[in-house]
Amino acid sequence: MDIRLLGAHNTESCDTGFTCLVIDDIIAIDTGGLTASLSFAEQRALKAVLLTHHHYDHIRDIPSLAMNLYASGDTINIYGTGDVYHGLTRHLLDGEIYPDFLKRPPENPTLRFVEILPDQGMKVNGYVVLPVPVVHGVPAVGYQITSPEDKSVFYTGDTGFGLEECWRHVAPQLLIIEVTLPNEQEEKALEAGHLTPALLKQELLAFQKSLGYLPQVVTVHMDPTLEEEIKVQLEEVAAALHHPITPGYKGMLLQL
Repeated sequence: MDIRLLGAHNTESCDTGFTCLVIDDIIAIDTGGLTASLSFAEQRALKAVLLTHHHYDHIRDIPSLAMNLYASGDTINIYGTGDVYHGLTRHLLDGEIYPDFLKRPPENPTLRFVEILPDQGMKVNGYVVLPVPVVHGVPAVGYQITSPEDKSVFYTGDTGFGLEECWRHVAPQLLIIEVTLPNEQEEKALEAGHLTPALLKQELLAFQKSLGYLPQVVTVHMDPTLEEEIKVQLEEVAAALHHPITPGYKGMLLQL
């Protein structure tokens, strides 16, 4: 399984991109940094898009992906909750800001939305996909993706503290988990549904207690203006747990 991070932060610049990843060149998860990072040929090669929730930085590039695929006559499946569907149709694909590619062209729409049900696994292009609820300011899920070769990654998407129930449903070899703010802003993180390095430590201890091991850990969704402070604190967590923690970055390649 090859995993490419197209973005790994919560704000965008020439050096940072919204958190977004592609698995084996065919399954994208979240789309805040999708189209600017992929060629037209790479976009046409995608077979599915999984959306964790309907916040802008996770759904932004759905309209531009749809426009590019519409031009080439391709169709792609978009997976998400009912809340994601309503966010797309009310605010992006509303026929005014962008055409409703869920209905256009009428005979074979460019986007085919597939509503997911949390904790119910499904097959997506040969991969087993399990959406699991996480803790955030709006309804959100993370995704465990298991390849035909039995390689598995769990991407939390945006999440806050309190993943004990989540850990009962997953068993990945790689955990891609958000850490947005430094420890000094824990109150803000808890209020917004995000993690700090100290909160991550508690979540990893809960993971280890529940599953008996720790997977490879990569962090994403960092505030780039606070990244150096966050990295220092992540190093402290890694030392305390005797387990490596790797901050993600735009263009990072991971293999399982």
